[in-house]
Amino acid sequence: MKFYQLKKEAGKKITKFDSDFVMSRITQTEKAVHIGCVHLDGNGVIGYHQAVVSQLLLVVNGEGWVRGETDEYTKVHSGEAVFWDKNEWHETKTDTGLTAIVIEGEELTTSSLISLEKV
Repeated sequence: MKFYQLKKEAGKKITKFDSDFVMSRITQTEKAVHIGCVHLDGNGVIGYHQAVVSQLLLVVNGEGWVRGETDEYTKVHSGEAVFWDKNEWHETKTDTGLTAIVIEGEELTTSSLISLEKV
């Protein structure tokens, strides 16, 4: 399990075409991907399961807890992302609610993401 940050401070300012915004790159792939939005209400859970393909969870609202193959949970907040490799066991849960974009695919590249050291 790897953690990344998506906050504005981690992005790159874009001015091309008279633009004025900050973009945090997420992934690049040449194979098909599935992109979905998950909504967990208070006390919601994405149950403990094995990733069929690599999976990237981008928390866009709220906060929760994630774990990999151990029983140790790590808190995640809006503006953070978690990556699990294919076949890695994982779970996501929240006490107060969480909305996230989930990107799943055989070839997810996370090299553009800014690593987040979790304590």
